[in-house]
Amino acid sequence: MISIIIADDQTLFAETLKMVLESRSPAIRIVGIAKTGSEAVKLAEQLRPDIVLMDVRMPEMDGVFATKMIHSRLPGIRIIMLTTYDDDEYIIDALTHGAVGYILKNIAPDKLIDCIAAVKTGNVLISPEIAKKLIEYAAGLKAGGEKTALDTSGADIWYDVLSRREREILGLLAEGLDNRQIADKLFLADQTVKNHISVIYSKLGVHDRVKLAMLAKEMKRPEK
Repeated sequence: MISIIIADDQTLFAETLKMVLESRSPAIRIVGIAKTGSEAVKLAEQLRPDIVLMDVRMPEMDGVFATKMIHSRLPGIRIIMLTTYDDDEYIIDALTHGAVGYILKNIAPDKLIDCIAAVKTGNVLISPEIAKKLIEYAAGLKAGGEKTALDTSGADIWYDVLSRREREILGLLAEGLDNRQIADKLFLADQTVKNHISVIYSKLGVHDRVKLAMLAKEMKRPEK
């Protein structure tokens, strides 16, 4: 048996997926459904499934951060991102933080079952559309040079290091908004904002909010 947690805030999708997977494969057992990233982490710790099917965008905590937390605490759990989002930032962040699969929701049920079985045996699987994006991303790094940390002597590199959402949050932080105000402005949960800020700290190598705000004010989007 392959035990699975489905993490998706769309209840109808999650319940339908549970029914489809269990009806088509006697080897699959859905042991839990999480509606938020934080709930996915808790269920993973409680149930210790073989696999988590993780959506990217969820309330309270996004799927990428939840993946990072689960992977750091329970590295034996295999996490497959199952989502409609194919943005480069989500793909790279998810795979960097421990996901072993990135599958788009338009996949056929039988193919998804095959992916689950393959991941259970140790393979890493991604949708063909995602593979193309990764190839293009790698080609861009090779052509332009990899940028993974903030160069404070030339603060333009930050734009490539941070995701779009992180850039939005950093800009609001530089304007003096607190976490609650940022959350209200971007229609996010407070915890999601905190998670993003933690990632920004990590990516930029800055761990003081005041210093980060001062640094952000000096940053400008690089000219293309």
